[in-house]
Amino acid sequence: MHSDVPPHASAVTIALPAWAESAVDWERRYDSDEDKMRVAIALSRINVEQETGGPFGAAIFASETGRLVSIGVNSVVRLNSSTLHAEVVALMLAEQQLASFSLAAPGLSPHELVTSCEPCAMCLGATLWSGVKRLVCGATRSDATRLGFDEGPVFKASYEYLAHAGIEIAREVCRAEARAALELYRSRAGPIYNP
Repeated sequence: MHSDVPPHASAVTIALPAWAESAVDWERRYDSDEDKMRVAIALSRINVEQETGGPFGAAIFASETGRLVSIGVNSVVRLNSSTLHAEVVALMLAEQQLASFSLAAPGLSPHELVTSCEPCAMCLGATLWSGVKRLVCGATRSDATRLGFDEGPVFKASYEYLAHAGIEIAREVCRAEARAALELYRSRAGPIYNP
């Protein structure tokens, strides 16, 4: 019997929702943390409104120019992968765009990860290994756990480790706006997909 589905998965395809590319201004220079954060928040909110994933958005920017390099939205349920948090998707797409497994590779200018909510344990690890030099967060861990999301083993020492590794951290940037996207998700009874 012939089937179009292979007996074992041999490839993974990661794609943003159809609306995502046109949801941001790719030509604009984003100078302030607030301008950058509003990109991540808009992505999180639209992801909820379009019912394409959880209430989290992220973006990678070139630090020196304010150029938007990539975006990511939570795609866990849509693409059936527990690892496809917004930060991971944004990092993967940035590395693909720049043809480098590290955003700190020789010849690349510094990059920063802007995320609508403080990262979970997995995303903090991805941040460390990605090569970004700056992490900018909107909503807090407590804002996410209020909805029932388990952010995993994230401690004060986790952020200290990132700082010691040379990653500058800014927290609670546009927190109220970022928290509003989480609350929208809660009001729509979006799935809480932690195991």
